[in-house]
Amino acid sequence: IRRLPENLVNRIAAGEVVERPARALKELIENAIDAGATRIAIRLEAGGRDLIEVADDGIGMDRDDLALATERHATSKLPDDAIESVATLGFRGEALPSIASVARLTLESRPKQAAEAWQRQFDHGQLVAEGPVGLSPGTRVRVQGLFDKVPARQKFLRSPRSEYAAALDTVRRLAMARPDVGFSLEHDGRSVLRVPPAQSRPERVAALTDKDLPDNSVIVETGRDGLSLGGVIAIPTFHRGVADHQYLFVNGRPVKDRLLVGAVRAAYADLLARDRHPVVALFLDVPPDLVDVNVHPAKTEVRFRDPALVRGLIVGGLRRALDDAGFRSVQRPSAESLGLWQTAPVAPSATSSAPHFWSPPSGGYSGQGASVMDRQLGYQTGGAIADASSRYLGGHHTEGHQGDGLHGHAGPLPDFSYAPASRAEPATQSAPPADAFPLGVARGQVAQTYIVAESSDGLVLVDQHAAHERLVLERLRGGMAGQGIAAQRLLLPEVVEMDEPACDRVTARAEELAALGIDVERFGPEAVLVRSTPAMLGAVDAQRLVMDIADDLAGFDAALSLTERLDHVAATMACHGSVRAGRILSVAEMNALLREMERTPHSGQCNHGRPTWVKLGHGDIEKLFGRK
Repeated sequence: IRRLPENLVNRIAAGEVVERPARALKELIENAIDAGATRIAIRLEAGGRDLIEVADDGIGMDRDDLALATERHATSKLPDDAIESVATLGFRGEALPSIASVARLTLESRPKQAAEAWQRQFDHGQLVAEGPVGLSPGTRVRVQGLFDKVPARQKFLRSPRSEYAAALDTVRRLAMARPDVGFSLEHDGRSVLRVPPAQSRPERVAALTDKDLPDNSVIVETGRDGLSLGGVIAIPTFHRGVADHQYLFVNGRPVKDRLLVGAVRAAYADLLARDRHPVVALFLDVPPDLVDVNVHPAKTEVRFRDPALVRGLIVGGLRRALDDAGFRSVQRPSAESLGLWQTAPVAPSATSSAPHFWSPPSGGYSGQGASVMDRQLGYQTGGAIADASSRYLGGHHTEGHQGDGLHGHAGPLPDFSYAPASRAEPATQSAPPADAFPLGVARGQVAQTYIVAESSDGLVLVDQHAAHERLVLERLRGGMAGQGIAAQRLLLPEVVEMDEPACDRVTARAEELAALGIDVERFGPEAVLVRSTPAMLGAVDAQRLVMDIADDLAGFDAALSLTERLDHVAATMACHGSVRAGRILSVAEMNALLREMERTPHSGQCNHGRPTWVKLGHGDIEKLFGRK
């Protein structure tokens, strides 16, 4: 056994702390923030491979502190031994000596009260020069030739373009965490990022993510048991193909934590397609004794004392915020689609006829009676959700484009007195003004699929099937939440054999599982007895279901698989019970659908995450005709 030399110890530490330029940059920016900087200027060359320079206007260091700063495990951020109460971003005292051991490091600093600044220069762990230097109050750190003399590490570096992308992401996350600090980033002589100090959190998030985010997002502000959660989250139809715009912070520290990412995914579970990802920036504040930030030298991983509490706070907070978004949807018509509109006059053909939005089917329609669409929207007394559930699960559901669909119940039919009394007679009263409702007033139907409505500020197009599918799903969920899940007693109780800890987890949550329709009881040390399963699931493999729930309880402390299965059944029922594309709707039916959308959360997107309605503003329409 031998003691390793100091330079080798630092190189080993550098393998964990600064394995690439972005990580070295992160450590330097965190030092600047901890020093009380209000402005931080960053300069990179070749993605940080050739040069990383970070200058700040913080409190600075005198000559003696500058010498200690490059020694291992020397720090000003832990005044005592209470590492569990650390409030700064850094605290290990490893960054500067680790960087100095694998690069050429120049460290310059000047306290505000000092007459001059002091400088120290290192070349791969060796002090090569020191002395006075001209510098305004603050600190400037310059890192050159990272891993030049460590070929085993250098060959693992990526291209300058890839390293720059990682460095830019690091700057964005740290700048987002501190909207009170101004940041500027220059790469290869080109200014690529500049945000002023003293911004609000939504302003900073929008400046660093997407300029359209403020118009397509909601604010999150919630708390529970000493924890607080704030931030900005996009509405479900404002999404991306990769999860590169999900920013998560714990006590002001950017983290990439699997628990937090999983909670965000669960909150958007039934609102987005599986291959799409929301844009979110969430800031979680936790008492220091409830979170461990000393898990890994990179400090990007944390460990919570009560993971279930944190997960429940995030899922519940995001769900409530998305519910408040109501029927909102992304409103940015495709430029390509707008460019396909006909802008030149077309000569009428011999077979052309006057345009129409909807055509009446054979058979009359009475405004006093209830139409098929009225029943589908649930404006009938009786015929509740349970009826549709039993028909669907019992195998009696028939599907057709002209079928009756789902017979829900949501109250009396709204008063649309301006609608025609019959399809053969014109309306006797004028329609209400277009600004009376957020989604406007129905004017007709296109291709027997899209509802055309006029609002005060433009033209609204609604996909009737996608919109009604979401309305039916939300009504099914409301029924499940208010009445509980009906249980189906098993003729012969089924014995499920598992290991003892799994049995303990399931029986400990027996009351909660009973509310979901699963009746379980202990049957010896390594088995549970299942007496009932959810009726909505029909014939289900009770053994597999209970084993999956036991696994979920071990991983997330919640019966996720059961909830997801019920949601899947509800979504399938909603799809089969929704009004189809190709259905001709009356004006009253179209308006009933619009009003229901305005009252229903998440109606801005269908069950698969696609928008249910889009709007062409008056400005867009004027551009089509060359008026603007």
